Amino acid sequence: MLPDSPPPSLQGTCHCGAVRLTLPYAPEKATCCNCSLCRRLGGRWAYYEFGSVVIEGHPEQTEAYIWGDKTLRTIRCKTCGVATHWEPLDGPAGARHGVNINNFEPALVQTVTVRHFDGAQTWTFLD
Repeated sequence: MLPDSPPPSLQGTCHCGAVRLTLPYAPEKATCCNCSLCRRLGGRWAYYEFGSVVIEGHPEQTEAYIWGDKTLRTIRCKTCGVATHWEPLDGPAGARHGVNINNFEPALVQTVTVRHFDGAQTWTFLD
């Protein structure tokens, strides 16, 4: 980003625009995971305190997928099928959720350091 250019927008959408997300601040890091779900979704997950991201169109325009240990649900748009975020099933104080930053403009995504996480076997970061 050039010194005189405006900061990237903190607003993103699914492909069709039915689900809109507004971040409270730009993420510095995101995670790319290779677990059985994330590798298929191709998401880059930035983490925020649960409830701090404004999500319009949810839940009326979304569907949830719950699997594994049933502690979280992955949310996608009902219309275009794009994964927008995941959230805990039980959102206690301090819980976090993940936002798929691939739904934001490339100028924002390019500013984020992406860490690679081995969710398939070791549950450790690979970098």
